[in-house]
Amino acid sequence: MQTLPKILPINELKNTAQISQTCKESQVPIIITKNGYGEMVLMSLELYEQTIAKMQAALLINESLSDVEKGANLIDGEKFFSSMREKYGK
Repeated sequence: MQTLPKILPINELKNTAQISQTCKESQVPIIITKNGYGEMVLMSLELYEQTIAKMQAALLINESLSDVEKGANLIDGEKFFSSMREKYGK
């Protein structure tokens, strides 16, 4: 089950050390609100990198699925990895 993001009012950004610690300890984004509305999102660098990696993987998968739908030539997985091992010697 995914944890909900934390929500903090913008005036709590004054305590930068505590916010930084919360970002590092939290595996969810922190939504900063101003006048009751979402203003920005803070997250740890680790969470940001994980999020970007997931987005890039999803993009590649979607592009591949689109290529298949358009009739792209499919390559057998075992043959592909075998040719990569031969090519790069691993």
